Parts: sequence; structure tokens; C-alpha cells
Amino acid sequence: MKYRLLSFFALLLPLISFSQETTEPGLDERINAWFEPITAVWEGIVFWQVPGTGIPLVVIILVLGALFFTVYFGFINIRKFPLAINVVRGKYDDLEGAEGHGVEKAEVNIVDGDLPDTIKDESEEGEVSHFQALATAVSGTVGLGNIAGVALAIAIGGPGATFWMILCGLLSMSTKFVECTLGVQYRDVGEDGTVYGGPMYYLSRGLKERGFTGLGKFLAVVFAILCVGASFGGGNAVQSNQAAEQLIGMMGMEGGSSGFYIGIVLALVVGVVIIGGIKRIAQVTEKIVPFMAVIYAIACLIVIFANFSYIDDAFGLIFKGAFTPEAGLGGLFGVLIVGFRRAVFSNEAGAGSAAIAHSAVKTKYSASEGIVALLEPFIDTVVICTMTALVIIFYNSGGVFEYGGDGAGNVLIDGMNVGGVTLTSQAFQSVIPWFPYVLTLAVLLFAISTMISWSYYGLQSWKYLFGRSKAADLCYKVLFIAFIIIGASASMGAVFAFSDAMILALVFPNMIGLLILFPKVKEELNRYLGAIKTMGK
Repeated sequence: MKYRLLSFFALLLPLISFSQETTEPGLDERINAWFEPITAVWEGIVFWQVPGTGIPLVVIILVLGALFFTVYFGFINIRKFPLAINVVRGKYDDLEGAEGHGVEKAEVNIVDGDLPDTIKDESEEGEVSHFQALATAVSGTVGLGNIAGVALAIAIGGPGATFWMILCGLLSMSTKFVECTLGVQYRDVGEDGTVYGGPMYYLSRGLKERGFTGLGKFLAVVFAILCVGASFGGGNAVQSNQAAEQLIGMMGMEGGSSGFYIGIVLALVVGVVIIGGIKRIAQVTEKIVPFMAVIYAIACLIVIFANFSYIDDAFGLIFKGAFTPEAGLGGLFGVLIVGFRRAVFSNEAGAGSAAIAHSAVKTKYSASEGIVALLEPFIDTVVICTMTALVIIFYNSGGVFEYGGDGAGNVLIDGMNVGGVTLTSQAFQSVIPWFPYVLTLAVLLFAISTMISWSYYGLQSWKYLFGRSKAADLCYKVLFIAFIIIGASASMGAVFAFSDAMILALVFPNMIGLLILFPKVKEELNRYLGAIKTMGK
């Protein structure tokens, strides 16, 4: 195991020479020069296009899988939407007995895009009501995927990308239901009462139950390896990259090493939490982030109502652009792919990461948490991402920039390349001049909290691969911290490409498991619905 762990440090060797050199180009440029070729190779593998279609295989799997689950479960994303709300507000709490399916005090860990108070409510009985969970659901799902990711989609794909994000969000509700139900159904509980769950476990245990023992073990290992990479990318590098970009823009920092030094500071803050074990910082962040999320949502509504008369025109552009994209945007499939990539990055449905969090829930019925989880893509993608998209579309109503830009997420505004969180910030500034300062703070809080949360998911996967020793923990955490610096230093295009590829790569092993285990989900759903009928409610 020691040799396998040491081999990972080979990734860091190029950085040693960077720190020893003092000549131009700056540290940011040198790190980016090392990182971009790796990204290009990995992106080419994950986004391999089916010959003659121009559509990546991973997108086809996601779309067809989500369509299948939606149809097979009778449009559960729409038909059971009221049930999901009723479960959240506690209408069926009487079904959950003291002898629940899980442990008495499950350890709950939250990833950006999940419903933290819903999870907390069902794992620590009586502490939070389902109604309170619903009230805080929106604040629990806002993150950089909603702020920077949407800007990237609009910049590349134009307003039409919003339509495909919304459609992906609606279909993803069914996928999220399936994977989170399985996450609870096949979770493992350690001797100390800690819950271990997620695709690693339902792939290995669930497929073994179906007679595919070898395949299950193989897919579980593949998923765990990819999840470690996803924690370095989407759960880490993207967060530090966009936090650094926003700080550099707000403070007017120039020079070839600004991102590197910001990354050092972010690495120290996150490192204190994940290595030093100082949980108080994480607890404070968890209290501040929901507040910042509410402020962000309110700001979106202010901009939307300030442009109220243009709302119908904006939606007209969204629908028109979805099917007749402007020249240079890659055609219909190009806009569709951009929209789906950004939606999946934001809500992670199909990737399986949410199942790691939901597996800690205390419930007698695994399908109950699957029902609750289907609300997440709706809140995260259909509502929040759409609001951000409208803000940017309103901003460009006067032709401030040309959609498509450089094709990597940047557009030209007043002679400067702008993209990601900076574009979103300028859009808000056009209506609320002081809001970029608040957005900078929000971005930092979202980034730090997401990095802390994702370090847990990557660590769980790392432990699945290398065991649960202190040495394994330390090796992973050092690598995780290194990627904070890499993300802050590299270009936005390279970081997002790497992160997209890592998160979407999770789809391959995860969807194979879902397509084999969905009959079990049907059984659990029928069992839960049957129990509800016996209540007569």
C-alpha cells in the first residue's frame, strides 16, 4: 500500500521546480502549462464522441438513463413531487419508528448541492422538522456551480444553454431518486457507529446480491478512484480557481503569481480544518453559508424584478437559442452538451456523490430519502441556476458581449476577457453596484465549505481503496491541499475542463450499477408507498 500511496506524489514533482524558479513566466503560468496537457488528455477520454454524432457518450448515457428512470418510475419526478414535499414537511414521520433502518446517531457529512437539514433531521430524530428542512433547502443547494458554472454555460452556449440545463435538472430528479435510495439501502455501518455509504457500497454489495460479484467489486474500485479525482477537481480546484479569480478582480491584483499566493492562503485555511481537526471553523462556515445563500437568492430576485418587463423576452431567447443557436456556438448539440455539462456539475445527479451523504439518514424506508432527494436537482438547477442565467441574460440585453466568446467560457467586455464568477459579478453590479463585494465573500464561503465537504467524500473513497489508516488519511489530505493551489493558479478553462471530466467520469460506473439495481429501488418504493397507504393519509 505504501508504494501505491507514494506513487501519487509523483503528480507534485513538477511543482517543486516551480517554487525554486524566480524568473518569468509567473508561477500561475508555469503551473497552468503543466496542468493543461493533463486536462486535455483526460477530457478527450471522458468526452469521447460517438462517431457520426458529435455527441459525447457520457451525455448519451446520462440522458437515456434519466429518461429511462423517469418513464420506468412513472414520471416520479413530477407525479411524486407533492409527496416529496409532504415527506420533507413531516407528514409521514409516524412511519419512522425507533428501530429505524440506520444507526441512532449517524455521522452526517454534506456536499454542495445536497439538503443538509433534511439529512440532519432524519439522522438526529426530533432536532429539525421536515418543514424547517424545506425552508432551508434553497440555501443548502447554492454553490459555485450555480454562480460560475451558469456563467460559463451562457458564455459558451448562449441563452439556449439554460433550456437544456432546466431539462437536465428535471430529468435528473429521477436519477437522484434512484441513486440516493440505493445509497441508504446498501450502506455499511462501522463498529463505532459511523455510516459508510455511496456508490462504492451499492455497487459492490448490491451487484453481489444480483450475482455480479466480480463486476461489482471492479466498478466500486473504479468509482472510488474517479471520486478521488473528482474531489481534487470539482470539489476543490474549481472552488479555489473561482475564489481566486473573484479576489483578483475585486482587489485589482496583477502579476503572474497572484492565484498561487491566494491558493496558499486557501490551502492553509482548509488544511487547518481537514488536517488539524479544528471543527469550529467548519461549524461557523455552515452557519454563515446558508445566510449568504439567501442573500444571493434575494439579489437574483432583485435583478429579475428590476427587469420584469424583459422576462418574457429573456425566456424567448432561451427557447429560441435552445433549438436555433446562433452561429459559432456549435449548433444544437453543442448547446445541449454545454447545458447538460453545467447542470450535472451543479446537481451531480448520475455521478452518485449525493448518495454518500444521504446514506447516513435514519429511516426504515430507503425510498423515503430517495423521494426527498429528488427535490435537489429541481431546487439547485431548475430554480437557482435559472435565476442566475436570467441575471446574465438581462445584463447582456443591450449587447454588452457576444455569446460564444473564445469558446472556453470567456467573453470580451470593454476589451477584457471576462468569464465565470467575474461575469456573474458584473451582471449583478449593473443593477446592484455594491453587490460584487458581497458576492466575493459569498464565493469564498461557498468555496471553502465545498472544499471541506468534498474532502470527506474523496477521503471516504481513498479509504475504500487504501484502508482506514492514519497514513492513508494524511497522504490524501496533502494531495487535496496541493490541488487547492493548482486550481487557484491554473486557467479557468483548464480547471473546469478537468473538473467536468472527473465528475462526469463517475457516471460510467455509477450508471451501470443503477441500471442493474433499479428493480430493487422499485421494490423499496412500493414498500414505502404501501406503508403510506396503511396510514390512510
